[in-house]
Amino acid sequence: MSGLLVAAPASGSGKTTVTLGLARAFADAGMRLVSGKAGPDYIDPAFHAAASGKPCLNYDPWAMRPDLIRANAAHQAGEGDFLLIEAMMGLFDGAADGTGAPADLAVTLGLPVVLVVDCSRMSQSVAALVRGYRDHRADVHVAGVILNKVGSSRHEAMLRGALEAAGIAIFGVLYSDPALALPERHLGLVQAGEHGALETFITHAAGVVSRCCDLDRLAAVAAGRAVLPPAAAVPHLPPLGQRIAIAADRAFAFSYQHLLLGWQKAGASLSFFSPLADAAPAGDADAVYLPGGYPELHAATLANAGRFRQGMLEAARRGARIYGECGGYMTLGEALIAADGTRHAMLGLLPLVTSFAERRRHLGYRRVTPLAGSGFAAPMTAHEFHYSTVVREGAAERLFSVTDAMGENLGEAGLRRGAVSGSYMHLIDLAPEAA
Repeated sequence: MSGLLVAAPASGSGKTTVTLGLARAFADAGMRLVSGKAGPDYIDPAFHAAASGKPCLNYDPWAMRPDLIRANAAHQAGEGDFLLIEAMMGLFDGAADGTGAPADLAVTLGLPVVLVVDCSRMSQSVAALVRGYRDHRADVHVAGVILNKVGSSRHEAMLRGALEAAGIAIFGVLYSDPALALPERHLGLVQAGEHGALETFITHAAGVVSRCCDLDRLAAVAAGRAVLPPAAAVPHLPPLGQRIAIAADRAFAFSYQHLLLGWQKAGASLSFFSPLADAAPAGDADAVYLPGGYPELHAATLANAGRFRQGMLEAARRGARIYGECGGYMTLGEALIAADGTRHAMLGLLPLVTSFAERRRHLGYRRVTPLAGSGFAAPMTAHEFHYSTVVREGAAERLFSVTDAMGENLGEAGLRRGAVSGSYMHLIDLAPEAA
């Protein structure tokens, strides 16, 4: 399988829009394309899936073992022969310890890099910028650029002149276009399912990319390097149970597809239910997973979802293992205080009250070590990103001991009562020493 990594010098350069346009344009041209998203992002993959028509997997160069990254690519090779991955942040931006940048992912998979450059505030200086990225690491192949937010034909001529003199390939030029902007929220883009005109947006982006980018040259660059396969069978995070019911709707949309695939490969069967539709988990489920999402935006609906509440309480009574991450963790608590200060009753399965009224950002990679009785067997990598705060925690066992990317001890996190547990950590992979 061939592939490309769409990267940029910094966040906000237009990577997502360009990637969505390329994905749809290549798919419309008959290419068997699959897509990926670098890093711990759980919002952009839904946009990718809408553009390509196929599931998008995460590729996290800090939190995933290289063999799991290759295993994800090998899995997607069964669905396509061209892997298009969107990077996160800047090409050389990684975790606090300096590792896990998109450039590292390019090396792991052998992917050439196409750099999307926001040119709205520069002209000839673009050559110095791109030359620096091209030459910064000898093991990273920056094949060329797509120029974004170009202001005029005169502006384009200045950019082209500087880049061509530096021997830098230009694969496309996209002019400034307000219709190519995506709405944002506190954790990133507004979810794909909430974008009222997503198909129109993707169609427009694909049309612009088809007209303004050389798709044949990009495909040829991708074909010049093959994605590296995994060396052997790769262990995944063990499943929570054998019959896992998973909450899935706009309030609980942050589940990693590679995690669910790993559970299925281990023999678990998965079912899905919508708490916002007042659905209960499957009655025969021996595990229930509430992933992260935006429960704070739907707190009143969740508080009044009687069948959902009753189904969760019944699952707890019969001893099913219940695990909540971030938004799911908040939902397992006694109450959630919304941004306007309104207190909404949650499931009450954990002695926890959280609040969105006083926002404080918590962000970063984590290494988590399960504590005794947690139900988890080995150290894991995870990511934390939320604005809610803990107002009160009652008597319960702690779930994990936690360090950050630099190895600094962050103490213990999460709560457990019997088979019910949760934390703010989004689990990603087994830690390298545990595999």
